[in-house]
Amino acid sequence: MPYRLLFPALFILLSCFVLSCDSDGSNTRTVQKGHALTLSFEGPMTSEDAEVNPFLNYLLFVEFEHEEHQETIRGFYAADGNAAETSATSGNTWQVRFSPGHPGIWTYNATLFKGDSVSVKQRQDEADQIEITNSQGTFEVLSNGDSDRDFHDRGKLIASNGYLQFEDSGTYFLKAGSDSPENFLAFQGFDDTYRIAASDKEGEAQTDSEIHSYEPHIQDWNPGDPTWQDGKGKGIIGAVNYLASKGMNAVYFLTLNIQGDGKDVWMFTTPEDFTRFDVSKLDQWEILFQHMQAKGILLHVVLQETENETLLDGGDMGPVRTLYFHELIARFGHHPALIWNLGEENGLAPWVTTGAQTDRQRKEMATFFKENDPYNHPVVIHTLPNEELRAPVLDSLLGFPHLDGISLQHHERTTAPETVERLKEQSKQSGHEWMVTMDEIGMWHTGAKVDTADISHPTLTRYALWGTLLSGAAGVEWYFGARSPHNDLTSEDWRQRDRLWEITNHAKAFFEEYLPYWEMEPTHHLVNAEGAYCLSKTDSLYALYIPDFTEAGLDLTDATGQYQIRWFNPFEGGPLQEGSVDQISGGNQQSLGVPPSRLNEDWVLLVEKIE
Repeated sequence: MPYRLLFPALFILLSCFVLSCDSDGSNTRTVQKGHALTLSFEGPMTSEDAEVNPFLNYLLFVEFEHEEHQETIRGFYAADGNAAETSATSGNTWQVRFSPGHPGIWTYNATLFKGDSVSVKQRQDEADQIEITNSQGTFEVLSNGDSDRDFHDRGKLIASNGYLQFEDSGTYFLKAGSDSPENFLAFQGFDDTYRIAASDKEGEAQTDSEIHSYEPHIQDWNPGDPTWQDGKGKGIIGAVNYLASKGMNAVYFLTLNIQGDGKDVWMFTTPEDFTRFDVSKLDQWEILFQHMQAKGILLHVVLQETENETLLDGGDMGPVRTLYFHELIARFGHHPALIWNLGEENGLAPWVTTGAQTDRQRKEMATFFKENDPYNHPVVIHTLPNEELRAPVLDSLLGFPHLDGISLQHHERTTAPETVERLKEQSKQSGHEWMVTMDEIGMWHTGAKVDTADISHPTLTRYALWGTLLSGAAGVEWYFGARSPHNDLTSEDWRQRDRLWEITNHAKAFFEEYLPYWEMEPTHHLVNAEGAYCLSKTDSLYALYIPDFTEAGLDLTDATGQYQIRWFNPFEGGPLQEGSVDQISGGNQQSLGVPPSRLNEDWVLLVEKIE
């Protein structure tokens, strides 16, 4: 069958897939490793609301083959192939997005099947094969680019040793970013996006009929950045630019909050039919996600809220939930920096009347992603806020191989570090170490305040940021609180917490520059100062956070040799500084001297062995 590739300008931009001419005049199709290749295929004419449901009763599989590797990738119905721009609901185009992991020559072979619920059953032997264009072809994958921020060039993030790590380079990645607004995708520039109903419910943020515009961030949009439909999207694209400019690298967002707090995010054509997807909306999401990855922002994809755990198939991996998860993977799984979060506040809670998933159902969800995501993205689960509620969920998941970690919610900030350390240790003892990230610090009504209400965020800095990271946390995301201005559902302007992003970036930069944190262990007992934290690699390196510093000592009984002491300001960052004591010796308890300034305030110390 002759090769024909449908290529609107949008998909050239999104896929980084180019056609160039060889010296003999023939076309060579090329794509950079780590960048998404989008292939389009013409099949039968249909629509989102067709009697024969194109999402349920058609199935596109594309086999990609390389001399060292073979991968089968699932495709999806794409309406006219340019729905982000046209808002089309009908057409004869199917697409596949593939992120090849090996340089060299690849071939592909695409097959479209039609049959009763074939998309869920995946029984091709019971379906008819449908003729499509462009079913076979060849392309070349080039080596990675050299960007130090764009995830397409840096490669895929995986869970490793209780942390995030780039699979190709082995470099570790510390997550730092925003947990709010959780309804980030409730943006008025996306097609068919609206709030089902306003809410004034106790325990959640108040909402009205307005959804996000991110108007304050239009100023952060830059010429050359993506938009759609004659300039839509500048607010949300600008918001991403702003957060990246502050050094942040992650955003937490829901893809389904029907029955939940915001009631304004879903993938479906309507909030009543869970078997039909809004093609243009999801293509517009993809433009945003591509930009987020290019700016170094990890996609923390939260699949459901506690209020809708049982909305799909009663919580089971039934046909509706299976279809939803398959569509997510097919459309967005190619992104290199992505975490699948099985659900916000998963488990039984007194404020939820709609039911909770069981241990079996949680494990079946995690297993589904490990068996069906060809890119093996990390799988985590968001917790309830205190030990009484979350223990019944987490205790049964300890040692379960298909769960890579937990997205921790904790209501009391002063005990957050010890909670992280305990959960990390429990998972190690189970034989399957978890990645634990401090993603929602309480209390529920307060969270991270705006700068004008808490200019230096001292308790967040001390406990939820440095305290948890020095206790083994793999990252931090900030929750805005339900009763705060610019809250968890209504926040339009990340700049309201500009100071918080700066303080967070100081910690991230310190860890990235000075610490092999993945090789270190929490050893808070080594510091004889109240409320101090210590992460160490014995006889080599010690990182300390000491609050209200007056005097303190470090127990180096198990260490040998000489150590240099340098000081770091957690609120202002900057270079390491010298205090009153330059060096100390291993073998016993050692005084750390006094800091270069700011006595009686919080300091970070780096105590490093002199080779």
